[in-house]
Amino acid sequence: MIDIKHTVEIVIVGGGMIGAALASGLAKHGFEVVVLEQAPPPMFDPLSNPDLRISAITAASVTFLKKLEVWPRVLVMRCAPYRTQELWEYQIARVRFDAQSLGLSELGYMVENHVLKYALSQQLHHQSVPIFYKTRLIDVQKRKDTWNIILDDGTNLQALLVVGADGAHSQVRKLVNIGCYSGQYTQSCMLISVYCNYHPGDSTWQQLTPHGPRAFLPLFGCWALLVWYDQPARLNSLQGLTMTQLKKEIQIHFPSRVRTVTPLATTVLRFYRSHAKHYILAGLALVGDAAHTLHPLAGQGVNLGYRDVSALMEVLREARQNSDQWASVEVLQRYQDKRKKDNYLMQNGIDLLHVAFSHKCLPLKMVRNAGLIIADRAGQLKKDMLSYGLGL
Repeated sequence: MIDIKHTVEIVIVGGGMIGAALASGLAKHGFEVVVLEQAPPPMFDPLSNPDLRISAITAASVTFLKKLEVWPRVLVMRCAPYRTQELWEYQIARVRFDAQSLGLSELGYMVENHVLKYALSQQLHHQSVPIFYKTRLIDVQKRKDTWNIILDDGTNLQALLVVGADGAHSQVRKLVNIGCYSGQYTQSCMLISVYCNYHPGDSTWQQLTPHGPRAFLPLFGCWALLVWYDQPARLNSLQGLTMTQLKKEIQIHFPSRVRTVTPLATTVLRFYRSHAKHYILAGLALVGDAAHTLHPLAGQGVNLGYRDVSALMEVLREARQNSDQWASVEVLQRYQDKRKKDNYLMQNGIDLLHVAFSHKCLPLKMVRNAGLIIADRAGQLKKDMLSYGLGL
């Protein structure tokens, strides 16, 4: 049972990659923060095979994590920089983005989710921020100027501000009756960790097909992650194969540039598009997947979450500095205004790309491939698109 007898300034429900980053940033700005996380504490074994859950952390997100002093902790574990991104349907029509065009040393890094969670948990420990694992939220009840938070072990906490950072199926969002626009994509994706007989390099790429993309993500050492999008029934069938059989399917259905790889582990994920009708109430805010989810095609989920975190931190910091009522709906509205439109734009842009490349109609094929050629030769517009995708 958690023993906190006074009213806490901020309780963050969810201590994963988004909630823990928000806790660290707010603590640096002098806020009293308590984190509640349903999962057990993250662990890291440097001798383990790579995790199947990977995030493409963009240059802007790396800069943010450096400000939190978390990034050095990631670097001493393991991650892999990527410096180019390629997207194509046919070889003659492709768009290629590279870090050098923006004067960057890399576009970002591929980081295993559990590595980032572990680094964040270590930073919170260093900052003496309480993070209570294996705690499940039962209810949140609004009182005059505080929220009463009820946990499964009978603990009651009082907080001036509650932040829901508890993922796509946010319990906080449901308990306070914030509605959500949502829908399930027809495709699923299979994540396949593979060992390459060569160094995988520093380029990530996706070949777009009517069945869904085939993607390659370089990891540390000779490891890489393949992402196979397709109909759920097809992926479930693939998951039932032996690794030797799956290797043959990879050779048939992935571009030849994959070369020789040995699959070691797989998982299949279903994914959803969702967007909360609003992100805030008086004394309450949603961030990351609790507020919005999107198609993983462009790997933007966690990066949008860090944009949310950065915006909320800045709004709260400025409000406190100006002696405003920082947990008021008027102040939190500034956070929603900063983030809601940007999140919608990213969602809709990725959905448009997904839909455009899901049809087999010949005229549409011609148009979309012409679009890729034009995008690749678009000069400053191409740089602007890349900057937006990187959050710069």
